[in-house]
Amino acid sequence: MKPQHPALSPRRALAVARKELRHILRDPFTLGLALGLPLFMVVVFGVAIDLDAKDIRLAVDDRDRSASSRQLVQAFENSGKFVIQPIAAESNPVERIGAERSAAVLIIEPNFEKKLAAGLRAPVQIVLDGADNTTSGSILSYLQGIQAAANNRLAPAGPAPPVELVTRYLFNGELASPNFIVPGLTVVIVGIISILLTALTVAREWENGSMEMLLSTPIRPIEFILGKLVPYNVLGLLAVAVIYLAARLFFGVPFRGNHLVFLAGCFLFLTAYLAQGLLISVVTRSQLVAMQLAMVSGLLPSTLLSGFIFPIESMPLIFRWLTAILPARWFMVITRSVFLKGSGAGELWLPFLALTGLTLVLVVAAAKRFKQDLEP
Repeated sequence: MKPQHPALSPRRALAVARKELRHILRDPFTLGLALGLPLFMVVVFGVAIDLDAKDIRLAVDDRDRSASSRQLVQAFENSGKFVIQPIAAESNPVERIGAERSAAVLIIEPNFEKKLAAGLRAPVQIVLDGADNTTSGSILSYLQGIQAAANNRLAPAGPAPPVELVTRYLFNGELASPNFIVPGLTVVIVGIISILLTALTVAREWENGSMEMLLSTPIRPIEFILGKLVPYNVLGLLAVAVIYLAARLFFGVPFRGNHLVFLAGCFLFLTAYLAQGLLISVVTRSQLVAMQLAMVSGLLPSTLLSGFIFPIESMPLIFRWLTAILPARWFMVITRSVFLKGSGAGELWLPFLALTGLTLVLVVAAAKRFKQDLEP
């Protein structure tokens, strides 16, 4: 006989929440997964992922061997980004790149100093490894500053150029990788942890038989889903607090926005991914399958399609549309904007609107699917 569902009652939802909270407190694995793993991941990945190329091996083929050519090489060395590797003029410098002994080669042609003294242009060639576009892009970004420093050394008294381009970076003036990476890691880590936490909870109850007792009680599906979400939301917010403290204290990432705006974004994102985990758990009823689906639907989109590493604007149009249905894409915008730009709710209305809509859809979908399980 199918159970009759009475009117919606917050008390029944709170009863489910209290039961789940007692289970969490008795389960050290869940607590470790929710609080210990985020701290471990943000420290490890925050240190390991560094977009700033350092200690770039630069082979120098100085065919002029003059004071001016040595000053040019000194400008590269003083930048702190390059490790200078002098090579003999008779060797083939390009072969060093193919053998991965150098990442780039600086070739200074003969008569370099004489051309400078005569007021002529003295081109210098730099050969880069195009197979490693990350390092090559970093080297190219360094060249403008090095060129300016070299010009000041070699022709300090020369006439000023008619047009001078001055580059200024907003929001992350030093282009420090942690300032860009760590807020993005918040999205990836919290997304993975939250979806794993709830993907296993209902499946575990189906496997150990405790769900049968619930099926005989007069509880509505939405009460069950909300009751499950509340304690894991609190646990997820604690995980966010751990990551936030690590970002501020360990990595020195600035926070220029409003904490309430950031908290609201965290709550919506957590609820969306927790509801997605519950939906997976309700549908699969198997912890093994739920774990696999959680990793595929949580890890891959959060890492590859959220804008964490690859800019969404650079993706093909179909993938840009696909990212619009991913909560991680919108929370990535909120997190980085609040941390680095100090954006407020008015400036982030679109990400908040999209995240709210996706959260409601996932919560309702989990409740609807659970209703089918109650009424097979």
